[in-house]
Amino acid sequence: MNFDWVVSNANQIWSLTLTHIWLTLLPTAIGLLIAVPLGYVAHQWRRSYLPIVGGTSLFFTLPSLALFILLPQFLGTRILDPINVVVALVIYSVALLTRVVADGLGAVPTESVQAAEGMGFKRTETLFKVQLPIAVPAILSGLRVVVVTNISITTMAAIIGVEQLGTLFTLGFTRNLLVPIITGLVICLLLALVLDRLLVLLGRILTPWARKGAL
Repeated sequence: MNFDWVVSNANQIWSLTLTHIWLTLLPTAIGLLIAVPLGYVAHQWRRSYLPIVGGTSLFFTLPSLALFILLPQFLGTRILDPINVVVALVIYSVALLTRVVADGLGAVPTESVQAAEGMGFKRTETLFKVQLPIAVPAILSGLRVVVVTNISITTMAAIIGVEQLGTLFTLGFTRNLLVPIITGLVICLLLALVLDRLLVLLGRILTPWARKGAL
């Protein structure tokens, strides 16, 4: 591999990497904020489970490239506007996380919920102080999948001209250069690994009781 190309284009590679990170993390965070109430409703009112979880899951069947192209027609944005990528990935994140949140809340022991209600907790207090903390491991497991998936899907936006690490793939293809393609692949793999490890660390911070139980 010719590292001279990497060194001479280091600034561009760094800029593309930073853009790729925020295009991945921003929609993931927004998707989680939307998926939590949707998953809670699906869990709390069982008749709504199939329409909500099944309905949102269907969004993941939408081809990413087609979605990137169609969204400007509905949002009134330009085809090269990164907001199209953000909205598309929010849709995919919600599609994957809604079921995870609903099932994670469903795995919370009924005794824990009843104990909280017996102590006078309101429904929102029970959710944030009991159910969500207990469901953190399940939700974070799903979140790890979403982050890695979004890192991959984001690269597709390079086809319509939105710059991020996928730009290295199109650059390598159009110029018949292997180095940019390998560079993009390696950085994407490293990003996936680093973000996954950070989520694992976050899980340990949010569930200190699990660490104590392992000692």
